Amino acid sequence: MTAQTKPATTKSPIKSYFPILEWLPNYKREWLQPDLIATLTVWALLVPEAMAYASIAGLPPEAGLYAAPLALLGYAILGIL
Repeated sequence: MTAQTKPATTKSPIKSYFPILEWLPNYKREWLQPDLIATLTVWALLVPEAMAYASIAGLPPEAGLYAAPLALLGYAILGIL
């Protein structure tokens, strides 16, 4: 018997840099509720942290609040699974 090999699949270069393009089309609706709970938990911890870091840096607390969502969005798009 000969072993069958799977054809080599190459990952798109775009999907290498933006993993969200790979997993988002396969996202299941039942994952939404736990993900929303996780989002609220992270946000509850991130707000005071962002305000504190902005204050330490000598910036108004609002600067931390403006920067925090951008960092989370960047991670969601560019982060790995």
